[in-house]
Amino acid sequence: MDKIRFINMCIVEFGEKLGISAYWSYQYLKKYKGLDFLDKCYEAEHLLSLDDTLSDLQTICKRNGGTL
Repeated sequence: MDKIRFINMCIVEFGEKLGISAYWSYQYLKKYKGLDFLDKCYEAEHLLSLDDTLSDLQTICKRNGGTL
C-alpha cells in the first residue's frame, strides 16, 4: 500500500511542479515511462527527497521523448 501512496503522491506533485492537473501528469508519466520507473525503482526512490524523485522523473521522461 505504501508504494501506491508514494506513486500517487509523485503524480500529484509532478503535476503541481509543472502546472498541470493530476490527470495530465498521470498521462504524461505513463506515456514517457515515468510510472514504470517509479514502480521498478520504488525501493531507492522512496528514500530520496521528493525534489530528487521529481527531478529523476523529469530526466526519465525526457530520455523517453517527453518535452515538459
